[in-house]
Amino acid sequence: MRGMKGTTCSIKSDYIVGLADGEGCFYVHVYERDKRKYPRAHPQIKVHFYIKLRNDDLVVLEKIKQYLGFGFIYFQNEKRMNHSSCYRYEINSLIDWKKLIRFFDKHPLQSPKKQRDFLITKAVYEMLIKQEHFTDEGLMKIRQLKSQMHR
Repeated sequence: MRGMKGTTCSIKSDYIVGLADGEGCFYVHVYERDKRKYPRAHPQIKVHFYIKLRNDDLVVLEKIKQYLGFGFIYFQNEKRMNHSSCYRYEINSLIDWKKLIRFFDKHPLQSPKKQRDFLITKAVYEMLIKQEHFTDEGLMKIRQLKSQMHR
């Protein structure tokens, strides 16, 4: 199997879709910048996708990153109760999101809830590209879309 970057990879797109359906998360992060430092700043919007796996499954995330050819992996040292430290494969840059959208458009998620969250995040991504988040209407629509996720 050849990954998207042309390198040999022992993972398949169906496996990535299944793992994203079960262990993946799409989310939209809306946050205010410090008004003392940036008094005229608009709220910041970021779109994220990640897959978190246990420490001993790092090799799986490395294969996914190799296959897709983008994203990054980092260790998440978890301090919350009932959570354990893990590795996280994440995509949050708009350039990489364009590639991720192409991947999931070609290889659709099978879970209706996960597919819905992907489509909502994709809609927010498209609004970010068009810079609609700088308007009050756009920001309100993004917040409304975000409220429909993870139900």
